[in-house]
Amino acid sequence: MKGTNDLILKTTTTIIVFIILGFSIYLFFAGHNAPGGGFIGGLMTAGALVLLYISYGFKTMHKVIRIDFKNFIPIGLLIAVLTGVGSFLFGQPFLSQTDAYFELPILGHSHLATAMLFDLGVYFTVVGVTMTIILSIAADEGEEELSKVNG
Repeated sequence: MKGTNDLILKTTTTIIVFIILGFSIYLFFAGHNAPGGGFIGGLMTAGALVLLYISYGFKTMHKVIRIDFKNFIPIGLLIAVLTGVGSFLFGQPFLSQTDAYFELPILGHSHLATAMLFDLGVYFTVVGVTMTIILSIAADEGEEELSKVNG
C-alpha cells in the first residue's frame, strides 16, 4: 500500500477536520457554563490531528506540523497550576474563579471566567498527552514494519 493516493479520504478529511476543530473550539469556550471544556475540547482536537495523520501520512504531517507535542504537556500543567495559584494573589482559596461579561469585537457580548484559563491548561495537556501517545505508538509500529521488510 506504499504510495497510495486516496483522493476521497484526503478531501473529506480536510472538510471534516475543520468541522471537528470548530466544534472543539465551541466546546472549549462553552465549558465553564455548559458541558464541555478543556478536556473534551483537547480530545476532539487530538482526534482531528490524528485523522490528518492517518489521511496524509506521518512523514507529510511531520513536515507540515513541526510541533513536538511533548512540549504541550508542561505548558498545560504550568498554565493550570498558575491559574490555581493566581487566586492566592487576591486572597482567595486555591482554584477560585471570577467571571464577568465583556464586549468582544467578533463574539459580541460574552461571558468569560478565569475557569477558562484552567481549561486552557487542561486543553494543552490533553492534546500533548494524547498526540504523544498516539504518535509514539505509530512510530513504533512503523519501525516494526520497516524491520520486517528489511530483514
